[in-house]
Amino acid sequence: MSQPMSRRMMLQTGACGFGMLALTDLLSRVYGAEQAPPPPATGDAPAESHHYESPLKVKAPHFPARAKRVIFLFMQGAPSHVDTFDYKPALAAADGKSVGGRKILGPQWKFKQYGKSGLYISDLFPAVAQHADDLCLINSMNCDQPAHPQATIQLHTGSSRFVRPSMGSWVVYGLGTQNQNLPGFITINPPAAVGGAQNYGSSFLPAAYEGTPISGQAQGMPNIAPAVASSLQRKQIDLVQSMNRDMLRRSGGENPQIEGIIESFELGFRMQSTVPDVMDIGRESKKTLAMYGIGDDDTDTFGRQCLMARRFAEAGVRFIEIAHTGWDQHTALHAKHTANAKAVDRPIAGLLADLKQRKMLDDTLVVWGGEFGRTPTAQNRDGRDHNNRGYTMWLAGGGVKGGIRHGATDEIGARAETDKVHVHDLHATLLHLLGLDHERLTYRYAGRDFRLTETFGNVVKQIMT
Repeated sequence: MSQPMSRRMMLQTGACGFGMLALTDLLSRVYGAEQAPPPPATGDAPAESHHYESPLKVKAPHFPARAKRVIFLFMQGAPSHVDTFDYKPALAAADGKSVGGRKILGPQWKFKQYGKSGLYISDLFPAVAQHADDLCLINSMNCDQPAHPQATIQLHTGSSRFVRPSMGSWVVYGLGTQNQNLPGFITINPPAAVGGAQNYGSSFLPAAYEGTPISGQAQGMPNIAPAVASSLQRKQIDLVQSMNRDMLRRSGGENPQIEGIIESFELGFRMQSTVPDVMDIGRESKKTLAMYGIGDDDTDTFGRQCLMARRFAEAGVRFIEIAHTGWDQHTALHAKHTANAKAVDRPIAGLLADLKQRKMLDDTLVVWGGEFGRTPTAQNRDGRDHNNRGYTMWLAGGGVKGGIRHGATDEIGARAETDKVHVHDLHATLLHLLGLDHERLTYRYAGRDFRLTETFGNVVKQIMT
């Protein structure tokens, strides 16, 4: 007597196993396992008869926006503000003196004035310094956490205690994306050791709004190349999607995990005709490549990432993050900060120049900074400890005044004292520049309306044009 067919056997054998494929994809999303990208295609567009309304469609802002997109240059590990963009002559004068049992370590690089604005910038960033008149230095940043993982997560999500949607996800949730064939949020070289996927995750927001990670080399996106005919792949996806939509109906019609799966299949299909072209920097001129430092050993990797960011921004991606890791110098500050700055200085300057000459800087908000700063006192003789009480981030473009310093730390750079800017204030300001009211951009979850800025946050209107 034969045994009755189980549900698992039916999914594995019926309809060539496509039911099991759909179920496997669903479970991988629900339980957080890493999933493979959708099956490749030839790159042809979906048939006109196939109708699908994407959650990434463009949405109207709350009020007229100054910026259309964000490029966030995240320097993971925390650059020393007193050695880069926070000029402290009193710190230099106090070098070697003892404060609270620890010795003052003066700035390890000289500061000079640049541009018509006369902003002081250290010798660590000679190329970025040429754009001084485009920079808004926020010298009074502060956050709640002195540890890398918690501070990094707070910078990216607004909370260091709970799993919350990332700021990129909030932006795409509020505005959608201008290119339906690309993700609305892309993160290049995301730091895995501090925060991991939380830094670009969508948490309780629909999965369509989470960031799409790309490897640090930025040479391409794996498994995106076409392998089968578009018409055949479209039929395969339609079959799987019919099962997914049936599951969605049976779950009550609203299920963020299943809806995310449906969108991921559709977006994956569309991406295959667009991503290879956007990521092909071979069409750029030699002059442009040189401007980003591509081809030079020290700057090639980050230069490629910055150029990729410009191409994604140009193609309509709403939020792009690039991370450069390794700024945590408790020792060997001079040697390691020198190497890190050399790797990013020229590419960042190239990005600013490229955006400006393409007339994109006016509506592209560029943000630079780490999760916190570093102490004015020495650690291990030639290093600095963590400092979340006062540090620097800078903004450029996107409706921000250039050539200004906002706020200040005390005379040696230990803590923010004037016009303090908390991380929540930074988030409120970024959203405002994009035309979004941080108090109105909410999502109801578990009976409560959540927002990026949690329970407080002030827009820093003094830095806006």
